[in-house]
Amino acid sequence: MFFVFDGVDGGGKSTQVDRLCTYLKTHGEVVTCKDPGSTLLGEALRSILLEKGQTPIDMRSEMMLFTTARTQLVQEIIKPALKRGAFVVLDRFVMSTVVYQGHAGKLNPEDIRAVNRFAIDGTTPDQTFVFDVPVATAMRRIGPSRDRMESRGDEYFTAVREGFLAEAANDPAATLIDGTAEIQTIESNIRAIVDGLLEKRTP
Repeated sequence: MFFVFDGVDGGGKSTQVDRLCTYLKTHGEVVTCKDPGSTLLGEALRSILLEKGQTPIDMRSEMMLFTTARTQLVQEIIKPALKRGAFVVLDRFVMSTVVYQGHAGKLNPEDIRAVNRFAIDGTTPDQTFVFDVPVATAMRRIGPSRDRMESRGDEYFTAVREGFLAEAANDPAATLIDGTAEIQTIESNIRAIVDGLLEKRTP
C-alpha cells in the first residue's frame, strides 16, 4: 500500500511519517521516501531546487525539475517496492507540485496534472494525508533558517495553504489533517484510517 503525507511546510508531517512507519513495520516491510529525493538523481535535483543559490529557475522549469525527480523515484524505488508487497510512505507527491507551482506559482494546475500523469506511470497513493496549519503557525515552526521554497513570503504561503485545502477537498483519497491538534490525536486519527484500509486489503 502507498501512503503520502503532504501539506504546508511546518504542518507536522515528518513526526507522523515516523510514527506511521513504526506502526506499519509490525505488518510488513516499509519503504520511506521523500519527494524530491531518495535517489541519486532526486537528491541532486533536491539540492538545486531547495538551496538558496544564484541560479535563476523559472516556475515552469521548477515544476519540471520536481516532476523529473518524481519520475525517477517512482521507477527506481516506489514501483519495485509496491510490486514486492511493501508499504511505501512518501513525504510529498504530485499534490505538492500542483499546489506550489500551480495554485501558488500561477501555472495551470491541469497542465501540471497532465505532465505528472505521465511521470508517475499509473502509480497513485491509496491515501494522502494533507496537513493544514495557519500560515503564521507554519512560519513560526519553520523558524528563521529557510530554504529557497520556504523563503517566498506570507502571500505565497497563503496561496499554498488555500491550494492544499482545495486539492484535499477534491481528492476522494485525501484526508485533511489539523496540524495544530495534539500529536497523539493526529497519530490515532491516521492509524484509524490506515487500519480501515488494511482491513479492506485482508482476504
